[in-house]
Order: sequence, then structure tokens, then C-alpha cells
Amino acid sequence: MVAIIDYDAGNIRSVEKAIISLGYEAVVTRDADTILGADHVILPGVGAFGDAMGKLSDYGLTDVIHAVADRGIPFLGICLGLQLMFESSEEAPGIEGLGLFKGSILRIPDKEDLKIPHIGWNSLRYPVLGRLFAGIPEGSYVYFVHSYYLHAQDKEIVKAVTEYGVEIHASVEKGNLFACQFHPEKSSDVGMKILQNFMEI
Repeated sequence: MVAIIDYDAGNIRSVEKAIISLGYEAVVTRDADTILGADHVILPGVGAFGDAMGKLSDYGLTDVIHAVADRGIPFLGICLGLQLMFESSEEAPGIEGLGLFKGSILRIPDKEDLKIPHIGWNSLRYPVLGRLFAGIPEGSYVYFVHSYYLHAQDKEIVKAVTEYGVEIHASVEKGNLFACQFHPEKSSDVGMKILQNFMEI
């Protein structure tokens, strides 16, 4: 069973539908026992960093997420979920993230030829092949929707990057923790393969 963490963020139902379409049971929940009893846990989301951290705190989910990490349950952050796994974001100065990884979330710099938010398909490059990308050729395209991007402190965890004015750390992995800035649930066959790879961990 896959627990999809419900903290009133956008895009949660599309992740649920994607997991179900792969043939797995998915439960959208904020119940601690359900989350800690799951085989896999996903933190999706579209929204603002500060509001999201407030909701996670209000619902008592920050401790639950840290317990998931400590217990070795495979955990995947998607889009805002990736950003929340880090220490801080320029979007919400002074608000601490979950701190599962070291690094910060920065605003994509303004450039004349770039629209922000970044919405669209970009290809991936693999500094080191991660488990999420097994069987997926380098250069494959995935779908992004974001105004802020990850700059991970530890480059060893970065498994996929893309370019949009700056180099964007598009996916990270360490132990049982995984995260994607892009939306695998909206990235056609490539995205479904990424989710399938996660489910097989």
C-alpha cells in the first residue's frame, strides 16, 4: 500500500490516480498509523513553501515524515514535496523545511527569454544514474511546473539535472529518500516508469 500524504496541497489526486493505474493500492491520508504502516510514502504537492510547512506542522505530519525517513520506508517527494525536504526556501525566508537533505530552494533568476514559472518539458541529464531512472535513457523529457529550484549542498545525492537559465537539480536520492522537482505523474510513459521504479524499491 502507498500512503500519499494529504496536507491540502494541490495535485495530490493525480498522483493517486497514477499509482492506481500502475496496479497498486493508494490511500490519501494524514493518519500517522496509516502512513507509518505503508510500504511506500509519497509527498506530492503544488503550492507555496511557507503555507505547506504550516499545514504539515498543523496536522502533526513533520514528525511522521521524519519517522518514515528513520524507519527506512521508501519516501518520494514530488515538486513542492521535493522542496519541503530541504532546509529552506527563498520563497519563505525564516521558515525551516523538513531538513531531510541539506540545501536550499532558490528562485529561478529572471532572464529576458525565460518565462517564470517554468512550465513545460525539459530533458534530463544524469550526473550519476539513480534507481528512479533505471531503464530510462538520458535525454528523456519530463514535465516541470515551478518558479523555485533546488540547489543541493551535497552533489552526491543529485541523480538528474536539467537547464532552465541555471542548472536545476531535478532529482535527488539518498538511502530510502527520493525526490523529483518535475511531475512524474504528468510525464507520460517516462514518468510512469519512474513511479514504477520507485514502487519496486
